[in-house]
Amino acid sequence: MVTDRDIIRRIRNGDINEFENLFRSSYNSLVNYARTILKDTDTSEEIVQELFYVLWRDRRKININSSINGYLFRSVYNRCLHLIEHKKVVMKHESDLKGSLENPVEDPVDEIYYKELHEKITRIIERLPERCAKIFCMSRFDGMKYNEIANQLSISIKTVEANMGKALKEFRKELSVEK
Repeated sequence: MVTDRDIIRRIRNGDINEFENLFRSSYNSLVNYARTILKDTDTSEEIVQELFYVLWRDRRKININSSINGYLFRSVYNRCLHLIEHKKVVMKHESDLKGSLENPVEDPVDEIYYKELHEKITRIIERLPERCAKIFCMSRFDGMKYNEIANQLSISIKTVEANMGKALKEFRKELSVEK
């Protein structure tokens, strides 16, 4: 009888057939599980596919101490929660920006520039890593100080500073004057 440890060892050693067997035997149940959380089939499939991609890519570093099924279902659960949290950050940002749009700009040209800027900012925030986007929004839209953000997220102030630096670098790069 093949144990979970045997399967993990084979995958770690690059056995593509063992990996494909794991994929085929687990895929549908993992997608169904993700769908119960996300209520979206396409996104659920993407999450499971990304999980297997990362599993194969990082197979040599894989360290599963529980059952393979337990590991896969926990990974899908965590990925779903991260996605939900990221969407909340993006929606809050969009809501904040829409609120500021309620004060219409007088000049139609200024209004066009303002809407274009709003769209650019939204796209940049959507591309940022989840925690980075959350920290940026907490700082810039909620007016929180770095130490308040660090306390609320249970991270160090240095981590807040590093993520803000990453976010601001993206904004500078994307919003620099185009020639």
